[in-house]
Amino acid sequence: MSVWRTHVFTSLPVFVFQWECSWFFLLCCSFLLLLVWSYFWLEARNDYNEFNWLLYNRSAIWKDGTVPILATTLTGFTYTAFLMILALCHIALGQQLNLFWIHKIVVLAILLSTITGVVSIDDFWQDEWDIVIISLQFTGPFLHIGALAAVTALGWVIANQVVRMERSRLQFVTLVIYVSILLVLYLVPLFISSPCIMDRSKLGPRPAVIGRRGAPMLAPEHTIMSFSKALQQKVTALEADVTISLDGVPFLMRDRTLRRTTNVGKLFPARQDHDASFFNWTEIRSLNAGLWFLRDDPYWTVQYMSEKDHNRTANQTVCSLTELLRLAARTNRSVIFSLRRPPPQHPRHQLWVSDALKVIQRSSILPEQVMWTPDWYRKKVRAAVPLLQQTSDEKLPVAELKERGISSLTLHYSQARAQDIRQFSGSNVSVNVYPVNEPWLYSLMWCSGVQSVSSDAPHILKKVPNPIWIMSADEYGLIWITSDLISVATVIGIFIFQNYHLIRWKMSGMRSYNPEQIMLSAVVRRPSRDVNLMKEKLIFSEISNGVGSTDELSVYTENGLDAYACDDIMMPARHASKL
Repeated sequence: MSVWRTHVFTSLPVFVFQWECSWFFLLCCSFLLLLVWSYFWLEARNDYNEFNWLLYNRSAIWKDGTVPILATTLTGFTYTAFLMILALCHIALGQQLNLFWIHKIVVLAILLSTITGVVSIDDFWQDEWDIVIISLQFTGPFLHIGALAAVTALGWVIANQVVRMERSRLQFVTLVIYVSILLVLYLVPLFISSPCIMDRSKLGPRPAVIGRRGAPMLAPEHTIMSFSKALQQKVTALEADVTISLDGVPFLMRDRTLRRTTNVGKLFPARQDHDASFFNWTEIRSLNAGLWFLRDDPYWTVQYMSEKDHNRTANQTVCSLTELLRLAARTNRSVIFSLRRPPPQHPRHQLWVSDALKVIQRSSILPEQVMWTPDWYRKKVRAAVPLLQQTSDEKLPVAELKERGISSLTLHYSQARAQDIRQFSGSNVSVNVYPVNEPWLYSLMWCSGVQSVSSDAPHILKKVPNPIWIMSADEYGLIWITSDLISVATVIGIFIFQNYHLIRWKMSGMRSYNPEQIMLSAVVRRPSRDVNLMKEKLIFSEISNGVGSTDELSVYTENGLDAYACDDIMMPARHASKL
């Protein structure tokens, strides 16, 4: 049974017609808002783990918050898309829209919940909106073609309504709005800019991949196993977050506490919420750093692990900076790390930089293989170990970078604009971008000219030998013009066909008119020219057959059909009698 009711024999009041139009408008708003919301979460897949980590920092409970969001979004979008298709079909057939009350409640609930979700994300994860703007640089040319195809196809419905509508202001407004939307879509490519629209000969070398916290999708982050898995994926460097222990030992830990990635709640329950830097190295070393990965399965990858890797994961411990540097030196890889300063009451609060430098100097790694990120005491660090690669996570002018001796930048992808990257590269300042976990973002950064990317998914980026797409400006221009010409020809053809069909229908004679067709039009708020023509031809045909129009109309009245615009029939009848 259709979710839309179609009234046939009863005329609807004007306010009912307007009420149903209002619900159709709400349905369109729900569909379009859900379309944007779905696109946001599709592109935000690159940062799902960041979202879950933010949730953990607020609730202290690890859970994959993306699952219920994606499930409800998919359900709501499918539901509203189905209603939209049915609504457009009803409009194309000239039927009155009257949505069942249960569907009105669901549509309103979907609209309100989506608005709530957008407001919540804007408050909780505001920076993530940047992914939408950045992704449009990659998907823009294809979204434009899809939107153009959809609006062109919608021309069939628009033409059907405009051609059969009485000449009125509504007809003019409808046509103007539709043509305006088409013109906007025809000109949108003038404002589409993408690094991937370039000459193939200017494409730079493939960006190097850095294992961010190792390969955290394949093994527990910041463990020797994780870094070993990253090396198996041919990464060129290893990236880590470093904290200083109570007794001055640098170790790898992303969180402020040990609660999420160790069993500190079991061994030290009274101290599980304490800062990780207030544990000495002996206590830290006694913790298990792998069981949480098997329990929480943060990337949904545990099911694909071999039994050997499963057992190895269960026995992982917290990794020290010394162990990481030894692994990098043994495999001839570089290391980049961020250093977190202990709290003011910590005994190593003033010595944290010295503790890290001592470990670097005592390890077997070459100084030029270490990329130093902290800005604290940078002059002191350069004096102590001159060969360290100075890097920064702050986007500064080239002159200032040169003055500080910084030769590379580590930037979030939202800060990595193509023109800035070209400027830095021209000044011999390399750019590393993080986090890059999706092939489309890796392709975009490749076309932008970055030298390296930090990734949680080196095993995925390893399978991207070339940018997903790249085309010259001439090729894109040809596609743009061809698409516009096809759309113009299609829309003109649709309107010509609709007009031809209407003229042929009017010329087909009285055989195509019957009382049922006239009564079907009774639900229309304002009868169209076609309806008036049908009514007049029916009256004249009845008069020519010797049937009194008033007698015939009395039959309809006796059957309870006098409510379907009796005046519209009586006036032509009286006119025929006078003739």
